[in-house]
Amino acid sequence: MKIFSKLYERAMHWARHRHAPWYLGGLSFAESSFFPIPPDVMLAPMSLANPSRALWFALITTLASVAGGVFGYMIGLFAFDLVEPLIREGGHWDKYLLAQEWFARWGFWAIFIAGFSPIPYKVFTIAAGVAAMPLAPFVVASLVGRGARFFLVAGLMALGGPRMETALHRYVDRLGWAMVVLIGVAVVWLHGGD
Repeated sequence: MKIFSKLYERAMHWARHRHAPWYLGGLSFAESSFFPIPPDVMLAPMSLANPSRALWFALITTLASVAGGVFGYMIGLFAFDLVEPLIREGGHWDKYLLAQEWFARWGFWAIFIAGFSPIPYKVFTIAAGVAAMPLAPFVVASLVGRGARFFLVAGLMALGGPRMETALHRYVDRLGWAMVVLIGVAVVWLHGGD
């Protein structure tokens, strides 16, 4: 079944839309505080579709993500009682507790690692606010971590250019199904010990 290639074609179409940078900024902001989909899913195809603007897209993503991170920080600082049930029900409570433990140990570096890695950054932004981490180091760590991640993604896509777009289009269905299998195996393995 070629469902992933159809999704890929749709993503590339959206990536070329004249309002795509605005959508990218909105997604980047939302993902840092409450939305589950990472901005990489827009940033990568946009950078492939328009390699000459890839670094601009990475900058938009970084700045909007850090602004969303500050919003998440404020949620943690001033409104944690309102979002705590959502964190618990959304299955992020263990990650939240891990974030609190990381803050106690590493502070600045916890935000940097969360910003760069696939760990849900939103959990760390809210936890940073709850822990009342000083705002300036939070912003600097977010800029460096998020910036490194998004500029790396955009740069790799731009460097690959049309050849990478063609190769991805050719193999996207195989890659998509491989990811489905990997996620399925991971879920079974993680819940197998329960």
